[in-house]
Amino acid sequence: MLKTFINAWKIPDLRKKMIFTIFIVFIFRLGCVIPVPFLSISGSGLLGDAAQQGTFFSYISMMTGEAFNYGTIFALGITPYINSSIILQLLAVAIPALEKLSHDEEGRKKMAKITRYVTVALALLQSVAYYIYIHSKGTFLTPQLSGFPAVLQGVFVVAVLTAGSTLVMWLGEQINDKGIGNGISIILFAGIVARLPVTITQIVVPMWQNRSWYYLLSPLAVIIMLLMIAYIVWMDGAERRIPVQYAKRVVGRKMYGGQSSNIPIKVNLSGVLPIIFASSILSVPPTIQMFLGDLKEGSFWATFFGWFDQSSPVYGVIYFLLIIFFAYFYASIQYNPVEMANNLAKNSGMIPGIRSGRPTADYIAKVISKIVLLGALMLSVVALFPIIFQQVTTAVNFPLAVSLGGTSIIILVGVALETVQQIESQMMMRHYKGFLD
Repeated sequence: MLKTFINAWKIPDLRKKMIFTIFIVFIFRLGCVIPVPFLSISGSGLLGDAAQQGTFFSYISMMTGEAFNYGTIFALGITPYINSSIILQLLAVAIPALEKLSHDEEGRKKMAKITRYVTVALALLQSVAYYIYIHSKGTFLTPQLSGFPAVLQGVFVVAVLTAGSTLVMWLGEQINDKGIGNGISIILFAGIVARLPVTITQIVVPMWQNRSWYYLLSPLAVIIMLLMIAYIVWMDGAERRIPVQYAKRVVGRKMYGGQSSNIPIKVNLSGVLPIIFASSILSVPPTIQMFLGDLKEGSFWATFFGWFDQSSPVYGVIYFLLIIFFAYFYASIQYNPVEMANNLAKNSGMIPGIRSGRPTADYIAKVISKIVLLGALMLSVVALFPIIFQQVTTAVNFPLAVSLGGTSIIILVGVALETVQQIESQMMMRHYKGFLD
């Protein structure tokens, strides 16, 4: 990977794109440390202890590199755009008009424009909700100190947060047009990487405090992280190839077909989305509990919300089932076995030993179902292992507060691999001389 970046840096065109991408990331990180006016922020941030309770707020804070926790102008980050894209993707399944738009270039441009409008609307709603929460926490300056009435402060904060989220969306699109890699993924990558110094501090500082356990188990935590990265890289590259044989056909004086090929189906079809969806749903009850405050011990609601605590076995079971459910749900949206079978038939292709038409569609659906289950189980290992690791370290009286979040590691590794592949493909295009040479 490092060699790929070094070779790409030697190519002037790619070097300009890499510098432009770094510049956009710098602007993003700069906006993540500029606080919104009228806020009085403490050392633990606006969320305080809620940042570590598995709430929806802590999830957004993780995705934005703590910008959400400290009330900066990019506090919402890229999450409104991601939510907008997911909503339109789901609506395209139910609304045929939206599905038709994704089949041609002009339609995709219209979908992109609709996505931007929905992003602004979601950013506005999230900004209002964020303002209501931080206002209830008493983090605003008084009108006497700021010189502005409370209503005007609220309007200004909502406007700044909405504009900040819109600007982040625009920065991501600029990376797509003039930089390297996927803009949204690069911004997510930058936000998660910004938390790495905190994680390293959590590992190193206790070792300086002469805790004997930490000399053994802190390096173990680092080794586990490296093994998880290797596991995710292996999982990302694993695929099942369905063999396809194309029949020979004569068109004019030329003969086409007759060759063998395959349909590659990745084991991890849905990427990190099942974990993101499952984490978002499971973060809703702790978020509601945060607003309700302390509950009477032993009551129904205290027991109910206790199920959604990350130390609860019920939480792990629900998390596991939700990952499998969303893996199948996302695969059913992205892959249509009937359409794949029809495309094979149109191109005179067939799967050896399987008749064309309905039998081919059933066979592809069966293979995809098995692959999705395998991929979901492998994703569950990445998602559940950090929870199990935390419980084990607590049981042996080793309270290492290291976040081994599976979602973060999958995003980091996936974005890194995707960016390297894009750089390699562009380098290959520039080194290809063509048949005229």
